[in-house]
Amino acid sequence: MLSDAQWSELEPLVEACWPKAKTPPQDLQRTLSAILWRHQNGAKWRAIPEELGPWWRAAQIFIRWSRAGVWERLLTLVQERGCQLGLVFLDGTNVRAHQKAAGAAKRGDLRPSGIIMKHLAARVAAMAPRLA
Repeated sequence: MLSDAQWSELEPLVEACWPKAKTPPQDLQRTLSAILWRHQNGAKWRAIPEELGPWWRAAQIFIRWSRAGVWERLLTLVQERGCQLGLVFLDGTNVRAHQKAAGAAKRGDLRPSGIIMKHLAARVAAMAPRLA
């Protein structure tokens, strides 16, 4: 999903803000492509195509980075670079909520990071025609 040209622009930004761990994430380009694919399609983690790597790795990195605030830092860095990445609008009449969706956010809720990730995914997708 992420072309080599897109990854060459995004890689230094990702390396600047991802949390340093004992072992670095394996094949980060493919894993981030899986995360972007999942958020663009609205699919479940297990529906990620096999060629994008194991679904559990993408889910694990997304959740860890959400809790660590990596997506917010990455979005800030992308915006500071002045990338024109586009906008996405959702019409609420077509978005269905789960029957248990009424109520306050749960402890440890990842909504802000998830929303930022969807916003970042849409912007990266909008870059594709410009870089190709």
